[in-house]
Amino acid sequence: MDSDGTPESQFTSGYAHGAPWRFKGRALFQLHLVKAETARKLIPRELKLVEAFGYTLGGLFLARYDASPAGAFDELVAISGIVWNPPTSCAWASRVLVSSYEAREHGRKEVGLPSHLAEFRKSTTGAATLVNEVGDDGAANPLCSISLPVDVLEAGDGKEWRGPKINFSLPSYSGRTAHNPQLLKYSCRMKCRVRPVKAARVTEALEERGGERREESVDSVSEVLQSKPLLAVEFSSLEMVVGAPSVVPPRPPA
Repeated sequence: MDSDGTPESQFTSGYAHGAPWRFKGRALFQLHLVKAETARKLIPRELKLVEAFGYTLGGLFLARYDASPAGAFDELVAISGIVWNPPTSCAWASRVLVSSYEAREHGRKEVGLPSHLAEFRKSTTGAATLVNEVGDDGAANPLCSISLPVDVLEAGDGKEWRGPKINFSLPSYSGRTAHNPQLLKYSCRMKCRVRPVKAARVTEALEERGGERREESVDSVSEVLQSKPLLAVEFSSLEMVVGAPSVVPPRPPA
């Protein structure tokens, strides 16, 4: 039984169990200043970007799940900015990289996310995590290298201070993809311990790309991940509940 009374089996019984979908693990969330011109390349044209002085708020969400409907897997979400669709504003994820095929298919078809299969592996020195996007042909295309503070995302022995316990919700828009063309909205309810940490350093793995050109959207995602961090926090003892998405009605004419 989980801390909120949820049977442990609901974390690992598969997506077919139905919403809400539950995840346990730990994550790093970074809030970045993203150039508005970069973010606009990655959001649907009908959505208005929330911006000021040429920038919007985006960032990254890097998670390691120990239990989920797809079992244990890693996830990297590139958040390109905040978008406004009356009457609410929500974050927009422009790329979702997961190490699980099942999680990719669920994200694409059920939640309307731009999910892609990826490899997450330690560098030869162990100082960074290399994220390689895996194409439909099985080829690994290096996206970025993420250097984390030493103990961030590590399970630990439970004795170290990981910050106070909090509960919060992160509403997000999704959809407008080839697999799910409607505009959707879904919520992530989180319970975790939170502490500020040193920001991760994200660099492009140019040396492993061999100079090959990538599609423009991938380069824009790389810019989002490498943009200036404003705040970095670790979510430990994370329990995340993702609700089923709902279709967002079309905006009324201006």
